[in-house]
Amino acid sequence: MILASLVPESSLREYYAGRMIPERKTRKIYVRGLPIGGDAPIAVQSMAATQTRDVPATLRQVRIIEAAGADLIRIAVDSKEDVACLAEIRSQTEALLSVDLQESYRLVTDVAPHVDKIRYNPGHLHHHEKSRPIADKVAFIAETAGEHGCAIRIGVNAGSVAPEYKERFGDDHVGAIVQCAVDHCDLLDEVSFRDYLVSIKDSDPRLVIQANQRFAAERPDVPIHLGVTEAGMPPDGIIKTRIAFEQLLSRGIGDTIRVSLTVPFDDKGSEIVVGRSILADIEAGRFRSVPPNFFDGLNIIACPSCSRVENERFIELAAEVKEMTQYAKEHDLTIAVMGCRVNGPGETDDADLGLWCGPTRVNLKRGPEDAGSFSYDDVLAALQAELDALIGQRAS
Repeated sequence: MILASLVPESSLREYYAGRMIPERKTRKIYVRGLPIGGDAPIAVQSMAATQTRDVPATLRQVRIIEAAGADLIRIAVDSKEDVACLAEIRSQTEALLSVDLQESYRLVTDVAPHVDKIRYNPGHLHHHEKSRPIADKVAFIAETAGEHGCAIRIGVNAGSVAPEYKERFGDDHVGAIVQCAVDHCDLLDEVSFRDYLVSIKDSDPRLVIQANQRFAAERPDVPIHLGVTEAGMPPDGIIKTRIAFEQLLSRGIGDTIRVSLTVPFDDKGSEIVVGRSILADIEAGRFRSVPPNFFDGLNIIACPSCSRVENERFIELAAEVKEMTQYAKEHDLTIAVMGCRVNGPGETDDADLGLWCGPTRVNLKRGPEDAGSFSYDDVLAALQAELDALIGQRAS
């Protein structure tokens, strides 16, 4: 438990006085009974890694994360089968639950009765009912969430920016994701929905810092959920996350956090432990120096193990990629290892080489181009061949 959560909410102003996390300016919202924002303790959350339709495994996962001290646990829902299982999970746990709407915003009708917070990604709203205005879709989500007492997270992800913002902002990556977040806040304000917060995530902690600073300047009233998406495996994933958290929390930016690590399913509680450790360090003024040349050379990004992963072998593959590519660590290249069909296709586009994993096959990409589909056993050799070719091209 972080130090702040040991202190009564009424005395947090005095508690934070003189500490490295200054008083935050955001308004306070509620996820069921959990206050987020303002002078509330900074909440720590994680995401279940198991398939939601596997009720016993998911309940075990929820309990592992809850036992580690999570304030909120997120799960994914992709189908009607998942919805039925979500209802069963809800009946067997008192944990605060958040759910992803994925690419179908209309799932909010099915999931809202069983959860405490709804997360939607503005970059996915165009997938269904393309002729319906985005504002109408957001209003529908807000109305349904309000009927069931759910809070909302506007989850802007740099790997899935809505097409209109890509066209509008071109190479201004940070401008696109910040403006998207601001616009969606306006949409919720227009329908008088209040209990919402925003997350703006990227795999590069430097962009996370820039984007959240700009958003906080535009909308200082809106609570912010912090995270570095696809931070990857420890220790690099922890270092990336700490870089962003130290820079933002010490400026009073951030009301809830998640550490996203590529770890085995049974280790998901480690995200909570690491998150609380980073919070305690920042509160006490213990800042860590960034390792020399940390941002130089080979960069491996990998999404966290979550309930969208369709084959747990993805976690082993990510570790194998890291080990195999050590010979190329001096080269300025990015390799992305993604665990699902939801984020994989889009979020590997910006990497030099990318893998996105399905149930039985792994899709290899060369930037935005497809480079073949391989079995889990064969893809590593194919990746190495592509890596060697890329290094050779750059050397010539």
